Amino acid sequence: MAAKKTHEYTEDKIKTLSSLEHIRLRTGMYIGRTGNGAHYDDGIYILVKEVIDNGIDEFIMGHGDRINVSIEDDMVTIRDFGRGIPLGKVIDCVSKINTGAKYNDDVFQFSVGLNGVGTKAVNALSTYFLVRSHRDGEYMEAEFELGELVREESGKTDEPNGTFVAFSPDPEIFKKFKFNPDHLARRLRFYAYLNAKLKIWFNGELFQCKGGLLDLIRDESHYEKIYPPFHYADNTLEFAFTHTNRFSEEYFSFVNGQYTSDGGTHLSAFREGLLRGINDYSAKKFDGDDVREGILGAVAIRLKEPIFESQTKNKLGNSEIRSDLVARISQAVADSLHRNTEEAKKLITKIEETQKLRKELNSVKKLARERSKSVSIRIPQLKDCKNHFSREKQKHLETQIFITEGQSAAGSLVSCRDANNQAIFTLKGKPLNVCDLKRDALYKNVEIYNLMRSLDIEENIDNLRYNQVILATDADVDGLHIRNLMITFFLRFFKSLVEEGHLKILETPLFRVRNKKETIYCYSEEERIKALEKIGRGAEITRFKGLGEISPGEFKDFISEKGIRLTPVSIEGDHSVSEVVSFYMGKNTPERREYIMENLVLEAAML
Repeated sequence: MAAKKTHEYTEDKIKTLSSLEHIRLRTGMYIGRTGNGAHYDDGIYILVKEVIDNGIDEFIMGHGDRINVSIEDDMVTIRDFGRGIPLGKVIDCVSKINTGAKYNDDVFQFSVGLNGVGTKAVNALSTYFLVRSHRDGEYMEAEFELGELVREESGKTDEPNGTFVAFSPDPEIFKKFKFNPDHLARRLRFYAYLNAKLKIWFNGELFQCKGGLLDLIRDESHYEKIYPPFHYADNTLEFAFTHTNRFSEEYFSFVNGQYTSDGGTHLSAFREGLLRGINDYSAKKFDGDDVREGILGAVAIRLKEPIFESQTKNKLGNSEIRSDLVARISQAVADSLHRNTEEAKKLITKIEETQKLRKELNSVKKLARERSKSVSIRIPQLKDCKNHFSREKQKHLETQIFITEGQSAAGSLVSCRDANNQAIFTLKGKPLNVCDLKRDALYKNVEIYNLMRSLDIEENIDNLRYNQVILATDADVDGLHIRNLMITFFLRFFKSLVEEGHLKILETPLFRVRNKKETIYCYSEEERIKALEKIGRGAEITRFKGLGEISPGEFKDFISEKGIRLTPVSIEGDHSVSEVVSFYMGKNTPERREYIMENLVLEAAML
């Protein structure tokens, strides 16, 4: 038996990385996820944010009321009109870690960038980076490639004070990236909500807001708000909220102008202060779930020394501010309710209705559970797998459940699946359209209830049993309708499952083109044409009408780790999800028919 190879732990194994090397080697520490730009929090947007944050800090301190942003292909340019970086420190401020004025409270009291890393990370992670500071009639310019200085110059200028930055993200780190204008617009809109009178120009479009978080809640709630939003603002705290008929609670939280997508101390304080303020006003003891169902809220604080849980500043960790913040918010909420009694009456009515419905729902839940126990201990439509996903421990990320229509498709899947990591749930027909239904409908419908039990998402998605929830339906009209009904179900009642990227669509081939030597599976008409050109005369073409027509031997390749094609269901843009779902899946048939007729496109060959 060969001896086990050992690696000596000696002095020469110890390495010291330069700051540039460390940023490039451990990119996630500085900007979170890299990604290709498809996700809102992908690193290319963090790079843009880090540069804009410097202009925001200048505006907060009273210098410059405009920021120009432009993106063309992969080149980003940002120009603020603040004081400009002191000319002698331009190179240091964009290339040396722990260098900056953000440590000095006299210069920046409520800064977003406190760690002295932001533009250094942008520089290190860009193939090209240029910075130019205009200050009192003079300028200093420095140009970098992959973080290394290649040119510098200085001189006189007629340009107003401020800083100009241009950069191009490194494609070696951000693979096949592309900027999504919707993601950028949303970030810029948040900046505008939080900084009244600031003008941000993005590729010729102006983002400006005068109503602060009140405008944010108005825009996000659209027609769904039950009463006009409540709004409070002082020098260091601002919040706004309203109720909608949604089943979830949704919040936007900010610290020093930074959107904290993962919340933190200020958000938990807002949720508790809101509950306490409403209970103080009403002299009742409403449960937190009843108060917060359907709530849409936003909270922003300014803090001298924020502590974030990562460089990307997605979550605030200052625990010492919590009790004071809860007290301030609860008092402000109670005062606002006393000043606006008509809106307060609507708020209390909404909470009481939710309380009543929750009690009724509990009795429906009890009946549903008793019914399911009497039928079977197991869920008859579920073919389970051995391993199960754990969100908390991030274990078994490879687990999947295929939601499929009919026994024939399920049969093909069952016989070729990976029993350790792939489960199957079989729909008996077209599922219930839940677009305009309340939560109790989920318990009255046996199939939907069994699906919730299979996924273990009855209360929330914390115990989701499979990392990927895959819709596997036929590529015909009925299959697409079933797919839309299932997407409606998840968006209406379990939107976070979609937002976190768990819901996917299985892409299966439409055609098989083959001869005696070669077989090609085609997922589109274009692929079929190319396959015919490759194989040539005598090719046999099979059109798959449904999943059940694909043999288990073939299907195995389409659901294997290497061969599976999945399209994620994602929420993009600024549109209200419930508004879109209601339009396409609701009871407004005449309005929808009119829209289809006005927007129907006929191919020239069909005319």
